[in-house]
Amino acid sequence: MLGAGPAGLTAAYVVAGRGGQAAVFEADGAVGGLAKTVELDGYRFDLGGHRFFTKLRPVERMWEELLGDELITRPRLSRIYYRGKFFSYPLKAEDVVGRLGLWESALCAGSYVRTRLTSRAPADTFEDWVTSRFGSRLYDAFFRSYTEKVWGIPGSEIRSEWAAQRIKDFSLFKALLRIVGLERGTVTTLIEEFRYPRLGPGQMWEALQGDLEARGVPVKLGHRCIAVRHRDSRVGSVVVASNGHETEYPVDGVVSSIPLGELVLSLDPPAPEEVRAAAKRLRYRDLVVVALMTSDPEPFPDNWIYVHDPGTRAGRVQNFGAWSPDMVKPGTTCLGVEYFCFQGDDIWCLSNDEAVALARDELARIGLIEPASVIDGVKIAVPRAYPMYDRYYREAVAMLRGYLAGFPNLQTCGRNGLHRYNNQDHSMWTATLATLNLLDGEGYDVWSVNTEEEYLEEGEAVDEVLDLASVGSVRDV
Repeated sequence: MLGAGPAGLTAAYVVAGRGGQAAVFEADGAVGGLAKTVELDGYRFDLGGHRFFTKLRPVERMWEELLGDELITRPRLSRIYYRGKFFSYPLKAEDVVGRLGLWESALCAGSYVRTRLTSRAPADTFEDWVTSRFGSRLYDAFFRSYTEKVWGIPGSEIRSEWAAQRIKDFSLFKALLRIVGLERGTVTTLIEEFRYPRLGPGQMWEALQGDLEARGVPVKLGHRCIAVRHRDSRVGSVVVASNGHETEYPVDGVVSSIPLGELVLSLDPPAPEEVRAAAKRLRYRDLVVVALMTSDPEPFPDNWIYVHDPGTRAGRVQNFGAWSPDMVKPGTTCLGVEYFCFQGDDIWCLSNDEAVALARDELARIGLIEPASVIDGVKIAVPRAYPMYDRYYREAVAMLRGYLAGFPNLQTCGRNGLHRYNNQDHSMWTATLATLNLLDGEGYDVWSVNTEEEYLEEGEAVDEVLDLASVGSVRDV
């Protein structure tokens, strides 16, 4: 297995459950990938927040088996900060109307109606998708500035798939009618709580690492795959570098969760030039997390806040004391201030002290903290945090997917392995399917996971999935 994030570790778990032999190679010094937990002076914090919520019962059962009572239940509260006000997230139409006011909401509704009457073209970009469902005025108010913070490019250059995966739809026009008494109806409710490891998501992956090693599956940290050698359309070995030494391991098959482009560029003999060119076109958005330790145990009650204020460079703020009290020292909390950037940007290059000062001053300026309450802080740089859905990605992924299909004993999975912005449960599920394809010669369509718009938090559970070997609902037929 290449990569020891949620996907790579799950793939090894499936093999171990079958009594098979496997090894996991991870370039980093810790398991968990983007879902690991960093520990510093008694504080624990995520690289972003990772709720443990899923409709996939096998994934949920695996979480419960690994952590038991250490998997706690937490109340959910997340909001958007915009124009000095807090809006529920996901957006609720009644909340938007109440905080924007009837006049501005009526203008938004009018914009929505005009869009619905005039728009006939398919929504190919993020901007098109959101505008067609919310209207241009609401798009400008709630989506444009934050989206450009996250991705560093205009919404007109982001493909619509990202919006379909991440945004809950609602009808502002119907909400207005309900408020003035012209329509009755119920609003779809969202989950009000979620599961979370008591000591952060890294606790889950550390437990899984221990489980694997107890069953004879080594998890080799600090081991980067530098070559995947193949012959006659089959992978025969992988070459791994560690501490300046290179080792070649013969393999019967490979499940990879490392970045899709990186995997293709590591093939030996090399892929055709047009395939390599497609691999190089895949881009990632990087992340800087500034952890601020504060003497205020609850500067705000939210698990996290999205900062849509265009004058603030921070995009999101996590409150880890609200995720789990055991993540922080008593009487204090830890805030994770997230800055989306590219490697080489000014944010990426800030010193630790400069980054801490920036985060402290920004949160103080918009009223989230008192600057004097900050007692410590640290900057963490996270490369390749988010696969980008830019104008080139769709064709590039299609070419790489088609080429890799020619290697029956090489499977890709996970967020980076598929270049798809999956949640961790989706990543685990793609790993399960990919591993069963490898072990049993199945034809499960790994690429179909989380492509249906119906897979949203407010829907029904996936009842047809019974266990790790019963996955007919996503078979490629």
